[in-house]
Amino acid sequence: QVQLVDSGGGLVQPGGSLRLSCAASRSIFSIFFMGWYRQAPGNEREFVASITHDGEIKYARSVQGRFTVSRDNAKNTMDLQMNSLKPEDTAVYYCYAGPDSWGQGTQVTVSS
Repeated sequence: QVQLVDSGGGLVQPGGSLRLSCAASRSIFSIFFMGWYRQAPGNEREFVASITHDGEIKYARSVQGRFTVSRDNAKNTMDLQMNSLKPEDTAVYYCYAGPDSWGQGTQVTVSS
C-alpha cells in the first residue's frame, strides 16, 4: 500500500481554475492505475479521471474537455488541472492508487 496526500483544493468562482496534486509516499512507477474521484454532499463517490502507468487516460463525461490528469513517475505525483469550473464540480476530491490506496481528500468549492 502507498500513502497518498491530496492538496490544492479551495474556493474558486465559476469559470475559474484549480490544480490538485497527489503526492505518494513511495515510487508510483509500478502502480498501474491511478485516478481522481469526488464526492459531493449526499452523493456517492464518483469517478473523475484516471491514468495508467503507460499513459492511458480516461475522463468522466461531465469533466471531459475541462479537466486534465497527469502523472510524474519520477516525482511520484499525480495532478488534476481543472479549468472552466462549474458549481456542480463542488465536492471533496480524492486521489486513488490501485489496488486500495486513497488520499485524505481535498475540498473544492465553486461558488460566486
